[in-house]
Parts: sequence; structure tokens; C-alpha cells
Amino acid sequence: MPAELAGLTTAQVDERIAAGQVNTLPSRSGRSTRDIIRANVLTRVNAILFTLFVCVAVTGHLIQGVFGLLIVINSAIGIVQELRAKRTLDTLAVIGEAHPRVIRDGHSRQIVRDGVVLDDLIQVAPGEQIVVDGRVLTADYLEVDESLLTGEADAVLKEPGDEVLSGSFVVSGNGTYRAEKVGAEAYAAQLTAQAAKFTLVSSELRQGINKILRFVTFVLIPVGVLNVIVQFSQPDATWQESILRTVSALVPMVPEGLVLLTSMAFALGVIRLGRRNCLVQELPAIEGLARVSVVCTDKTGTLTANALTLSEVIPLDDTDPVPALAQLAASDPTPNASMQAIDAKVPALDEPWQLRSRAPFTSAKKWSGATFERHGTWLLGAPDVLADGEIAAKAEAIGASGRRVLLLAEGSVPVDDPQAPGEVTPRALLVLDQVLRPDAAETLRYFGEQNVAVKVISGDNAASVGAVTRSLGVDAELVVDARELAPGPGFVDAVNDGAVFGRVTPEQKRQMVDALQVRGHTVAMTGDGVNDVLALKDADLGVAMGSGSSATRAVAQIVLLDDRFGSLPHVVAEGRRVIGNIERVAKLFLTKTIYAALLALSAGILGLPNPFMPLQMTVVGWFTIGIPAFLMSLAPNRERARPGFVRRTLAVAVPGGVIVAAAALTTYIATRGLDEVSDTVQIQASTATLIALIMTATWMLSVVARPYVWWRVVLVCVAYAFYFAVFALPFAHRWLMLDLTNLHTVTIGVLVGLAGMAAIEVLWWVTAIVRGELPRLWAQPQP
Repeated sequence: MPAELAGLTTAQVDERIAAGQVNTLPSRSGRSTRDIIRANVLTRVNAILFTLFVCVAVTGHLIQGVFGLLIVINSAIGIVQELRAKRTLDTLAVIGEAHPRVIRDGHSRQIVRDGVVLDDLIQVAPGEQIVVDGRVLTADYLEVDESLLTGEADAVLKEPGDEVLSGSFVVSGNGTYRAEKVGAEAYAAQLTAQAAKFTLVSSELRQGINKILRFVTFVLIPVGVLNVIVQFSQPDATWQESILRTVSALVPMVPEGLVLLTSMAFALGVIRLGRRNCLVQELPAIEGLARVSVVCTDKTGTLTANALTLSEVIPLDDTDPVPALAQLAASDPTPNASMQAIDAKVPALDEPWQLRSRAPFTSAKKWSGATFERHGTWLLGAPDVLADGEIAAKAEAIGASGRRVLLLAEGSVPVDDPQAPGEVTPRALLVLDQVLRPDAAETLRYFGEQNVAVKVISGDNAASVGAVTRSLGVDAELVVDARELAPGPGFVDAVNDGAVFGRVTPEQKRQMVDALQVRGHTVAMTGDGVNDVLALKDADLGVAMGSGSSATRAVAQIVLLDDRFGSLPHVVAEGRRVIGNIERVAKLFLTKTIYAALLALSAGILGLPNPFMPLQMTVVGWFTIGIPAFLMSLAPNRERARPGFVRRTLAVAVPGGVIVAAAALTTYIATRGLDEVSDTVQIQASTATLIALIMTATWMLSVVARPYVWWRVVLVCVAYAFYFAVFALPFAHRWLMLDLTNLHTVTIGVLVGLAGMAAIEVLWWVTAIVRGELPRLWAQPQP
């Protein structure tokens, strides 16, 4: 080995590590432990609750400040869940990241991405990422795709002396380059760093919640000022009582658990998927999972295992194909699955032929080959590309059974000639058996039951693809040969109407994803090879196989580390669970915010003391909002997410909040009046108002919990039972300042509460019909 290709010595590597010349990249999981703690403690919601708690503490009535525990609970849950998610991602990211091969002390070894040092010699092969910037030293037909950096899809041929940039990947050939820029100095170092980062970037769900929180903050300030003025102007009211009633008006306006449950649901989704060896590289990918309407899947490596066996060699003339096959296998430094299957079956070489030139396989030309001194040019590729007529038809017939067929042929010009392969002379057909993944049929059946369309898009022979998909239960009566598709409206129609496509080029895969998106579909693309990268990048959700190329893993949002296609149903179900449940509980939180704001505003305008104390509103929140929302956020949910989160949530929460506020205000005025009253009358009126509010707000919970399953019915029943116990137990009367001695006021509260429940019920039916949804009381049995 030439000295310049022997690589660094161990001593030189140690020197560079000591000098900090290492490919150190930002933390895989984004935020440090310190940042996570700070982000979960120093929140807008915690700041508001802490300020209100201090106000209560000043009065000396600490029992009324129980809501302050929410600061501790919110922060603790958020920190624990995000740290668990961080640990999960850090562990999985080590498995899923690129592992470059470097030459050190004259030997090739595989190391972690962060272990590369300045001046390292790095070897690359098809499908591998360029992990740092450098300059090519050796190149054997080395073609590099720089589309992730430049947007240009065409591969670039690299010769010794050419520059390569991190973030690009090898399409064909192999070579060696020297690391010249490492770590943060590399041109696209952030690309690989972002590939396994715990991000909270933009999403419709988070944007919607942020809009709602901004609105709440906007309303909270003027309503708070009005209540301070009104409560402190009440005659005969102590300053302590005025503070407590002001705080009780403001606390329920803060949707304290909504942000927490959103972050927690995302983090739990990451953890649950991590247990199934699914690496979520971008957190909003979980939201994308819930919206998927079309899954585009490759055949090889996805529906079939990424391994082949050579079952038959069919000679087409008197030429013995075995020597040529053995020579082709021996001359390929980076054999693909087909070449590995051939190499495993053909006898070992007696004497290698002298190699003159070699052309690696690419998805664009669909053949590989080598030119040997005195033995000519030998090709191996797709029969329908290299041949026609009777031979192509014979290969087509064999491929129709689901087997892969390759053609061994001789070419008339060297493979490095621009006119290659020239005139082709077929010599033999090679039949390779593919192994179906055991979970493929069940997975495809699941998507059919969930109304998710499946498009099988493969570069293989169309008949072979059709045979495989038919054996898996997919309706593949019409298999489209992508070579017959022309760009234009007809292309879009064909892609949306068809289910199985063969002979698809990498660029066509990308165009097919675009054609589906044009028709409003949310597209998930699965793949494992370099030819899938462009489509994975453009899809709404890219899903890569763990054993696939590092390039596919880098651009995908989710990586199936154990290569189990059967994990996809769990991945989609997790996304639906997270998004569907967050939308459900958001309706509860916003209903509370709206009725609390309306009650506070009404009391301020009418000049009345707030009817409630902080502890009363805290208890109300336990079983109408907090505990039910927490349990419902964890439950299964298989409904596909739809756009319009804010509109749908407000369509339920606004009228619901108005009804709850109207019931409470009606009871309060009917039992208290608008004039000054004694403390006894005030407490009795507040008790009746609390009864009406609890009855109505808890029925709102029962409506949001629909369609019912047994545990949701139990949840609603437990809520009502809890509040019945609160009003029945004497010690609760003292703590919550309740007075049930006036049967007249209690009766008014119960009757108005029943009327509020009826209004909520009518609201649910009417709004569902207006939104074009079918109102369902009970959930349909899941298949």
C-alpha cells in the first residue's frame, strides 16, 4: 500500500484528538439536561401560576393555593418525559447514524461518525454518506449525489483531487478521500447532526396551540385588571378575600395542562416507538404519521428481505456462463444483493482475468459490467433493458412468478465508453429467488382496513413486482410499467389510479410523490436504497430501513432500525393516538378557559364578587379536566388526523364554554341577586353556582369522550361520583366553603345544571351535523 494511502498512525490520531481536531457535532438529542430542566420550569404558564400562588400565600390561606402544585407537577412530568425521550433517542441514534470506514495504521476499520479526525482517510461505497468535507484520493467510477446540498438530482463524477462535501452520498463506485474539514467547520455538518435531533419545530398542532395561548394571554390581562378593580371595591370585603376571589377568577383561565400534555404525548410517542426500534428523527414526524393517506413502498428490502439466492442459470447458447459470472463477482469491490447471491453459488476463481475497466450498477441504467483484457466486455442487468424479443419475453414470463431475473450478456464496446454497452449478445438468464418478509401481508392488510392507500413503486421488472404484490394480497391486476408513463396530467392520473408500478427510475419516484401530493394526499415513502433518497426527501414522511444506506437514514424522519416493515402499523397508530387525543383534550382545556373568562368578565361588568374560591376551582379542574385529560391522552386512537385543528377545537369549545358560563351565571344571579348580600347568602349562592357549573362542565367531558368505550363511560361516572361525594361529606364543606342548608338555592343550581347538560347535548349533535360528521355514541369494534 502506498504510504499516502496508509492513513494516520495511532499516535497521529491521538495528537489530533488532543488538539480538538475531531468531528465533534452537536448533541444528537438537541437540548442538554440543563436546557430541558430550564425549558420545563421557566414557562409562561408556570410564571402565571407562580404569581397567582404568591398572591394567595400572602393572604395566609395556603390551602387555597393547592393549584400551585401544578407548577411542580407540570415541570416534573415534562422533565421526566423529555429526559426519557432524550435517552431513547441518544441510544437509538448511535445505532442509526453513519459509521464511516477509515484507514489507520494501514488497516481499514469502521468507527463512529464523531470519531473521525482531521486528515483521516475515509473509504466510501454506494449508499454511504460523505460525513466530513475532504478531497478525493482514489476513485473507481465514483459518482456522488449532492442533491441534498445543491438541489441538483444528477450524480457528479468525482476524480482524484476533486472536493467532496459532507451531506452528499455515493451513488455508484467507490473511493477514498482525506478529511480536510471536520466538526462545525464542515460545509453541511448540521445535516447529519439534525438527522437524530429531538426537535420541536413547526407543526400545525403546535402552531394552533400557540395561537390559542396568545389569545388567552391577550384576554387574561384586561379581564384580570377588571377583576382586581371590582373585587377590591366590594363593600365589607377584606383584602384577603378580594385577592382570593380575584385569583379564583384567573386560575381557571390558564390552560395549564394543554402544553404539558402536548409535549408529554409527543415524548411518550418517541419512547413507545423507540421500544419497537423505530428512531424518530424529527418530533413533528409523529404528527405527520397521523395524517398519512398514502404509503409508497419499495419492493426489494421492504416487502421482500434484502437478500437473494441464485436458484437457476439458464444458458442461451453454448457459452459457459460460470467463468464470466465468477469474474464479475470477483471484480466488484462493493457487491449488491444480486452479486452476493451469484458469488455465493459460482465456484471460486482459478485465475482472475485482468480487469481493464468496470461500470458499477446504477438505478438509472440498470446494468453493471466489466471489460477484461482478452476476454471482452461482460454485462449483468435487466433483461428488458439489455435485450428484447424472445429473450425479454422469456424473462418476463419467469419474472411474472415473482422471481428476479437478470441477463448475462457480452457487450461490443468497453463499459467506460460513452456508447456502452453497444451491441449486446445475450449469454444466460439468471433466476434469483426473493424472500417475502413474514409481516408484509399483514401490514398491507392493516393499511387497507385503515383506508390508507398503498402504492408499490419499484425499479424491478413490472411483472415481477406484480407477482410479489399479488402474493401479498394487493390488487395488482393492472401493473404499470413506468417507462410508458409520460410527464403531464396523464402521469398524475396514472399514479393516483394505479397501485403497482415497475421499472421506476429514482427521478420518477420523486415525481410520483409529487403527483400524489398534488391531489391532496399526505404521502409516506419507505425505502432502503440510494435510489429512494430523492423520493424520501420530498415525501411528507420518509421512512428508512435501518439496514439501508446511510443516505436514506439521513433524510428520513423515521428509521426502522430492525428493518421490520410490520412496525409501520404501530408507527401510524402512534401518530394517530398522539394527535387525535391532543385534539380531544384540547377541547376540554379550552372550554374551561372560555367559561372562566366569561364568568370573570361578567362578574366584573356586573360589579359582583367572583362566586368561587381558588380551592373550589382547583377541585373542579381535577375531574372535569385534569385527570380525564391525562387518561384520554394516553388511550389508543385510530382516527386519521385532518387539517383544521384550531377550527374544529374552537367549534366545540366556544359554544360549550358559553353554555357552561351561562348556566353558572344564571344560577349565581338567580340565587344571589345583584345587590349587596350577607356572607351566608353569598356562600349559599356560590354553592348553587358550583353545582350548576360542575353538572354542566362534567357533561361537556362526557360529550368530548365520545364515541364511548367502556373505560370512558367509567371515567365520566367516576367524575360525577367524586363530586357527589364532595357535596355529601361534611369535612369537604368546611374545606371548600360550601353551604347546602338552603334547599331552594340548591334546587335552582340542580335544575339549571340539568338545563345546561341538555344544551350541551343538543350542541354536540348540531355541531357534528354542521361539520358534516356522523355523531356516534359508541365506538365501532376494532378489527
